[in-house]
Amino acid sequence: MRFAIVFRLVAIVACSVSWAGGAERPPNFVVIFADDLGFGDLSCYDSQGIETPNIDAIAQQGFRSTDFFVPANVCSPSRAALLTGRYPMRCGMPVARHESVSKYDRYGLANDEITIPELLKSAGYRTLMVGKWHLGMEVDGAHPLDAGFDEHLGIPSNYGKQRGPNYNTLYRGRQIEQRNVPCQELTKRYTDEVVRFIQRRKKQPFFIYVSHHIVHSPLLPSAGFVGKSGKGKYGDFVQELDHSTGRIMAAIRDAGVEENTLVVFTSDNGPTIAGSTGGLNGGKYCTLEGGHRVPGIFRWPGMIPAGQVSNATLTSMDLLPLFCGLAGVMPPEDRKIDGEDILPILLGQSTESPHKVLYYYNGTNLQAVREGDWKLHLPRTARDQPYWSKKKMKGRGFVTLNAHRLFNLRLDVGETQDVSSRYPDVVARLKQKADDIRAELGDVDVMGTDQRKIDLVDPQER
Repeated sequence: MRFAIVFRLVAIVACSVSWAGGAERPPNFVVIFADDLGFGDLSCYDSQGIETPNIDAIAQQGFRSTDFFVPANVCSPSRAALLTGRYPMRCGMPVARHESVSKYDRYGLANDEITIPELLKSAGYRTLMVGKWHLGMEVDGAHPLDAGFDEHLGIPSNYGKQRGPNYNTLYRGRQIEQRNVPCQELTKRYTDEVVRFIQRRKKQPFFIYVSHHIVHSPLLPSAGFVGKSGKGKYGDFVQELDHSTGRIMAAIRDAGVEENTLVVFTSDNGPTIAGSTGGLNGGKYCTLEGGHRVPGIFRWPGMIPAGQVSNATLTSMDLLPLFCGLAGVMPPEDRKIDGEDILPILLGQSTESPHKVLYYYNGTNLQAVREGDWKLHLPRTARDQPYWSKKKMKGRGFVTLNAHRLFNLRLDVGETQDVSSRYPDVVARLKQKADDIRAELGDVDVMGTDQRKIDLVDPQER
C-alpha cells in the first residue's frame, strides 16, 4: 500500500535532470548513524575527544557542521524523523519503543509514512539498511522491508535482555540469520554487509543506512579494540566505530564510486554519562543542547568543498529533501516535510540556515523553542515529562520549570545564564511561536491539527 502511495505522489524527473558534476547517473548516498554519540566525542569536534582519524578525514575532506540538530533526544523518534524528514510528533513516533512492554505491541513507524528509501527506489536506487531499527520491527507494516528497504540485516532494537527475547537475534529481512549473536560481533557483521553491498551494487545508484548500535550501552567493543583508546571501554567503542567508517570509505573508493557518493555521518541524539557533549549542557534524555546537538559531517569529493566548518543550523530532517533533490525525485506534496534545502550551504554558496525556528520535544511535551541564537525553555512539570526524564539525574536538564528561561546560544551555548527578564519582547515572541506549533503538532493533553494520532495510551508513561 505504501509503495502505491509513493508511486502516485512521486514524479520522477530524472530525464530532465543534469546530474551534479556531469555524472551519468544520480549520486549514491551513505548515511552512517551512530547511537548516543556526543558532540564532543570525536577528535575533529574536540581536541580532548577520542582519536577518530577516519571520521576526522571525512570532515577534513568535506563539510563539518557545528550546529546540527536532531529533533529528538532518544532513539526511536530520532530515527523516524531522519527517514521521513518530519518532526516525530508529525510522523507519529514521538516516544521510544520498549519491546518487552505490551503497550508498545502496535506502536511502530506508520505504514503510510513515506521514507527516504521509498522515494529513492522510485528513481532506480537499490537500498540497504543494516543495524538497529527500533521502529517496530515486529509491528505489522513497520519492518525495514515495509519501509522501502530492498535489503536488511540487523536486530530489532537495543542490545539488552530487557528488550525482549529477540534482543540478540540477527535478522536478514524477515528471516532469522543467527540467534544469540554476541554484541561484540555486530559492528563487523554490519560493516562486512555494507562492503559487500557496495561491491555488488556499484553499477546502479544506491542508498545505505548504517544504523549502528555503537556507542549505546552495553559497552562491549570487539576484542581487537579493547584497551586501544586509553579512554576506557567507551573510547574503545568509539574507535571501533571509526574503524568501521574507515572500511566503508575504503569500499567506496575501491569500487570507483567515490566521486559520485555523498557520505553523511551523524548521531541519533546526545551522549549518556559515558560520552562527551563537548561543553554543551545536558545530554541524552533532555532538551538542553547536549541532547539535540550532534556531529554532522558531509563528504562528496568534487562537489562539497573540502575543509568547511559551518555554524549554519542544519537538521537530520534535511536529508530527505537533500537526497530527493540530488536524485531528481519530487518530495511528497500531500504532507508537510520539515526538512529544508541545505545544498547551497553544503556547496559553500550560502551561510544562512533555512530553519527560522526549531522545536524541542521531549516525548510529546514541547519544552523549548529556538529562533536563531535565542532559545526559550518552557515551564513543565514532572508529569509532563516522558518516563525517561521524570527523575532528576546528572546531565538530564530541567525536570521541572516554574517559569520561562531564555538563553542566547551565541553567547551562552551552555545555557547557564537566564536572560528572560532582560528581553521580555523575545520571550513574548517565542511564547507565541510555542503556542502556534502546539496547535499544529500538539503537546501533552493537546492534539495538534497536523499531529499523527498514535495507538498508545498515555505515551509519556512506560
